[in-house]
Amino acid sequence: MTHSADLDLIVDAAREAGAMALRLRSAGLEVDYKPGNSPLTNADLAADALLAERLRTARPDYGWLSEETADNTDRLARTRLFVVDPIDGTRAFVKGRPWWSVCIAVVEAGRPVAAVVFAPDLDETYTARTEGGARLNGKVIEASQTDRVEGCGMVGDEVMFKHPAWPTPWPSMRIEPRNSTAYRMCLVASGAFDATIAMGPKSDWDIAAADLIAIEAKAHCSDRTGRPFAYNQPNPQQASLVCAAPRLAPLILQRVSPLG
Repeated sequence: MTHSADLDLIVDAAREAGAMALRLRSAGLEVDYKPGNSPLTNADLAADALLAERLRTARPDYGWLSEETADNTDRLARTRLFVVDPIDGTRAFVKGRPWWSVCIAVVEAGRPVAAVVFAPDLDETYTARTEGGARLNGKVIEASQTDRVEGCGMVGDEVMFKHPAWPTPWPSMRIEPRNSTAYRMCLVASGAFDATIAMGPKSDWDIAAADLIAIEAKAHCSDRTGRPFAYNQPNPQQASLVCAAPRLAPLILQRVSPLG
């Protein structure tokens, strides 16, 4: 299958899963909690089941990795696999805030080759395929050309940037929170913000789709040491995240790379 055909498939599936999640929320959610106090709803599980049925039926030879499905190392032997977060930002979803998304990537040889991040409450569909550019609702997007940390738009938690452990204090920035990590990265890809960082680990399903979207939008995307991500490893987790406008990224990496 071509990357374009895979992209068409996952976009349709993401939009269907997002619409179903909205319906279930309107009807009243059933909310449970995972270890670590992360919420899990009936909509997360239903969206996961829908995506598994649609995608695995259409591409039975692809592997599968999803936040809401028990991992199976069979995926390691597959040429391609789906990497899925049926609802990224469940806490926002439960509270009726718009900052959640349905994230799907097709990964081949350790890298995403087709990706969608769909934010249903905002009706924003971010898409990309390898060497095909990145788009928001069909229109080409690119990261900003910001080249200064001071005054930049940072998507994240203001408390983190004020923590005294930073060797060099952060300057004044426009800092705004968004729950979904993938959606934060897409905001950088579109130029609405200039950067987002996470100093702790992120699972593959948190970032794989948005990684490709950011890269195709000419943003920088790596761990805090500047190393690109490799997906479909035995441990499907990345150590940290820096997603930033291309001219801003070296300045942010200079600040975060020395930290343990």
